[in-house]
Amino acid sequence: MDDAFVCGLDEAGRGPLAGPVCAGAVILPHDFPIECLGDSKKLSSKKRAYAETCIKERCCWGIGTVDHETIDRINILQASLLAMKLAFEMAMKTFDRWTQEHGYTVDGKDMSAIADGTFVPDISWRCICEPKADGTYPCVMAASIIAKTERDRIMMEYDALYPAYKYARHKGYPTPEHIKICRELGPSPIQRHSFHVK
Repeated sequence: MDDAFVCGLDEAGRGPLAGPVCAGAVILPHDFPIECLGDSKKLSSKKRAYAETCIKERCCWGIGTVDHETIDRINILQASLLAMKLAFEMAMKTFDRWTQEHGYTVDGKDMSAIADGTFVPDISWRCICEPKADGTYPCVMAASIIAKTERDRIMMEYDALYPAYKYARHKGYPTPEHIKICRELGPSPIQRHSFHVK
């Protein structure tokens, strides 16, 4: 019997005023423990970290990252779609090996993808989009989790480089604290200049 696979795609970081946008692409094995998944925004950091470990150990996955300069140049929507495309392409580099390791049949199988949101990235598999898919489809939940954990890790690294901006606390999102700091200190080196502080 052929195996059907769905690749979940989601991004993290569309709304912040600083830093990159990251995306995840995840294909779940048929026996994945989906009880460890959930909407990444609603999971605790501890549960996200556990889920990330499970995903990276058992799934076919990829991460795509697009920096703040590219976001300013092509806009956040296109940057988000590009990050999904990059994540998908990374996952495809290990897909054949992953299917062989799991004993899955590749020839003739149905391959499709679902992206969270209202637009689809330019990828080689048939892809549909659906708003709030990250709260409905386990593969999209998984993509959302690894996208968020990756972006949070990057923002923690930026916090060490630019501690005055307190990126470890707000991860670049437009919190009152972040806006206040930007007004007092000016933009940081990773600020998105196409996003205006009001």
